[in-house]
Amino acid sequence: MKKHLFIAFVALPFFLNAQNQSSITSKPEDEIRQYFFVMLLDGKNRSQDSVTTAKIQESHMANIKRLYYEGKLKVAGPFGENGNWKGIFIFDCATKEEVDTILQTDPAVKSGRLAYEIKPWYTAAIGSFVTGKPRKN
Repeated sequence: MKKHLFIAFVALPFFLNAQNQSSITSKPEDEIRQYFFVMLLDGKNRSQDSVTTAKIQESHMANIKRLYYEGKLKVAGPFGENGNWKGIFIFDCATKEEVDTILQTDPAVKSGRLAYEIKPWYTAAIGSFVTGKPRKN
């Protein structure tokens, strides 16, 4: 008896969700659309002194903030380990070429500290991925 109650309890939300799907109308912002995932990697020139590295990092962060408020950059962040993968960006841009052009404005890329790979990536335009520019507080 307990086993059957458990199965019914676990399955009920899935059943109700399936029943409600027919009454939900799709909105444009719920549709899957393309973004661009950028893997930031170790660049070929990571030999800068600590003062130069700090200046590059400060400019890199300012560039990230600018791109975010322009509505181009949806996600950015470093990895929490010291490997070849340094961090990620997710861009809301029309083309891979546009992303490549934008990445050339990054001081860490320009200096050679960071390299990158760009891949198309898909998700719904909700939450962090709502189209447009975020509001400044």
